[in-house]
This record gives sequence, C-alpha cells and structure tokens, in this order.
Amino acid sequence: MGSESKPKSTTDEWDDRGERGERDERTDAEPAAGGGADVESDAGEGANAEPEAGASPAPPPRRRRLRWVRRAALGLVLALVLSTLGAEVALRVNYTGDPADGTYTRNRDAIWLGHAWVDGRKDDADVTGLARRLSGTGIRDLYVHTGPLEHDGTLPESVYPKARWFVAAVHRELPGVRVQAWLGDVLATESPDGLRLERPATRDAVVASTRQVLAAGFAGVHFDLEPLHSGDRHYLALLDSLRGVTRARDAQLSVAAHQIDPVPGFHSFWGTVTGHPKWWSQAFFGQVARRVDQIAVMSYDTMQPLDTLYGGYVAQQTSLALEVTPPSTDLLMGLPFYHENRFGHWAHAETVPAAVRGVRLGLSRTDADRARFGVALYVDFAATEADWSAYREDWVH
Repeated sequence: MGSESKPKSTTDEWDDRGERGERDERTDAEPAAGGGADVESDAGEGANAEPEAGASPAPPPRRRRLRWVRRAALGLVLALVLSTLGAEVALRVNYTGDPADGTYTRNRDAIWLGHAWVDGRKDDADVTGLARRLSGTGIRDLYVHTGPLEHDGTLPESVYPKARWFVAAVHRELPGVRVQAWLGDVLATESPDGLRLERPATRDAVVASTRQVLAAGFAGVHFDLEPLHSGDRHYLALLDSLRGVTRARDAQLSVAAHQIDPVPGFHSFWGTVTGHPKWWSQAFFGQVARRVDQIAVMSYDTMQPLDTLYGGYVAQQTSLALEVTPPSTDLLMGLPFYHENRFGHWAHAETVPAAVRGVRLGLSRTDADRARFGVALYVDFAATEADWSAYREDWVH
C-alpha cells in the first residue's frame, strides 16, 4: 500500500583531449641523397610517424566511447543515490514534531473485510465477535469483499450467497455501522489480461453490477481497481455513471486510491523506468475525490525501510490528499493491518503506530479541524492484537 517522461551528450571533450596524441606536429622531410626529393604529404607522414618519446598514444575510438559510457552511468547512479538520500532525509524530518491536540478519530473510520463474511464461512458467532472487536472504536464503514468482478465487468451472484444475512446481522449487532460491497479486479493496463475500462460495454456492466449489489442490501459500493494509471479518463467516466446510481439510492460511492506523487511528476518517471507508474498526480487524485463520497488512500506498500521514514511518508501523503479532497468527501488514510516482507513492504517499517503518528502529523499541519476524515484498516483476517491495540491507543484514544 495512492492515483499517479536525457540530455543528449557529445564526445567533443574526447576530440579535444585526443588531438594531441593523434597528431604529431608537421616536420620537414630530409632531402634524399643525390637530389631534392619532395616533402611527403601530411597524411602520409601522420600515418607512419612514431609518437614522441614520453607521449601516450590516444585510446582507440571504441575504447573512448566505452569510457564515456561508464562515466555517464556512474554519474547517473550517483545522482540517483544522492537524490534518494535527500528524499529520505526529508521524510525523516517530516516525522518530527508533535501532533496537534484533538487529532484523533472523528468516528468515520473503516475496515476492509475478507470474502469469508459473505460466502458462507462465517456465522452468527463470528458476527458477535466482530461486534465486540469494533465496539468503542471509530469504525463506521465495513468494506466487505463481494467480488471480484469478472473481466467483462459482470458479477455472478453465486460469489456472495450470504450477503443479505451478513448485512442483517451487522445491523442487528452494530446499529449505525454501514456495510459496503467491496468490488475489485485487475485492470488490463500493464498486462493483456484484465478488466478494460476503455470499453463502454465493460463500464456499463460495472454499473449494472453496482445496481445488483445495492439491491442485495448493501449501503454502498467500494471499488478497488488496480493498477489504475494517473489520468485515466475512462475511470473518471465510470465514476460519473456510478455516482448517478448511488445518489438515486442514497448509497455511498467509495474508492480505494493509489498514493500521490511524492514529488510532482514522479509517476511518469517511475512508469518510464519500471513500466508501473504506481502513483497518481495530485491533480488526478483531486478529480477522483470530487466524484465520490469516500476516498481511502492505500498508504502502505511504500518501499520505506524504516518506521520513521514510513511515518514521514504517511504524513506527506496525508497532507497531499487533504489539499485536494473537497470538504464534502470523506478522506481515509490506510493503516497496514497485515505483516509481509517483500519488495515494497517491510513489516518492521510499515507499522500501525508509525502510520497513525504520520496521519496525525499530516492532519495537524494541513487541516487539523477537518471533520470528514478517518483511517481505514487493511485487513481484518491478517490483523494482530498489537495492531488493534495501537489503533485504539494511538488513534481512538
């Protein structure tokens, strides 16, 4: 756990530097015995002359090119290392200071729940246990995994047979808590397989699937479509269509969002280098936020190696998101309630305490009194007691 292209070089330096070794000064030829022979041409003498004593012969052109390439590569590596170190220092500084008083839950938090809650693996006792777990917290919305969508945008009802039971059970055990259908799929943006938003028929099918889950009793629909590239106009068109459906039913339209460019245009650079842009531009994040009721930033999987750097990154993401999310939209920052070690996510660094402190710092510096703000916990089936304790003690307070 969003959103989200070299100067051309020349070899003039080598030409100037190599000229001394490649050319000897012209000398007059000695006249041959018995007559005044003509002086040899410059080209002939240059081709046969020996270098002066102590002079180093110039490297061949191919070797010169390789040497230039090595130097250029070293310069690029040094530039990247120095810029990365500078960015990490900035994140560490961003983690310093004290959060403002009152920057705690606004009772608008959410949690992502696994598919087991709607496919028959859970029962009434499990819902009672969930109610005990959530009692006294700031959680108001449950994003329960109801998909995934088919690649054509459709959703078989057979994948969520216990949805009505779960919604009714939550209403009974947790009055006031809303249950939203979490729908997602892999987009065909970086591979040939997946859901294609550029196809109108696919977008129409997603809208129909939304009507379908709302008819099953859900209070809203939460979309997580990845990898979603910054500036995707087809995604914005889909949100416009979905908004009409949810408003007509007084339901919530919610989305999971990619992180925002830590520096302007970073998604373009990263996409060029890796083929996976990952981030959204801040402007695109704002376009999405204006079209939905809730936007939850997936502020994890950040590649940060230390908790202090991760916390500083979350503080920055919180500020960037607050700057472009309208007051009428709920902004939620994701908390990592899971523990994996792989490239992009280190469990020892991406911790709940660091995330909560980062959220509070960003909120304090940008809009400490914002009412429509919260955190979103990912994910219930991987959470530990330590995760829940940190959420309660540091955020619910």
